[in-house]
Amino acid sequence: MATLILFVFGVLNALINVLVFAVVASAILSWLVAFDVINLRNPLVNQVVRFLDAITRPILRPFQRIIPPLGGVDISPVVALIIITVAQSTLLPGLRNWLLGLVGG
Repeated sequence: MATLILFVFGVLNALINVLVFAVVASAILSWLVAFDVINLRNPLVNQVVRFLDAITRPILRPFQRIIPPLGGVDISPVVALIIITVAQSTLLPGLRNWLLGLVGG
C-alpha cells in the first residue's frame, strides 16, 4: 500500500511540475505576443498559445480577477507560481508522510 501512495504522489508531483512549466511558457508567450516579438498569424504559434491558454486558464483566471495588470503586464502567473510551488513543497510531502503513517509504511 505504501508503494501505491508513493507512486500516486510521484505522479501528482510530476503533473504539478508540468503545470508549472505550462504557466511559465504561457506567460512568456503572452508577453512575446504583447510586445509583438512573435505573431499569432503563424498557425503553429497560434495553436501553441491556444493550447497553453486552455491548460492554464483554470489556474490563472481566479488570480486575474483579484490582481489587476500592472502597467499592462499581467503578473498573475508569478503569484500563481509562488502559491503552487509553496503548496508543492510544503503540503504535498506533509500529506504523503501523514498517509504513509496511517498505512504503516
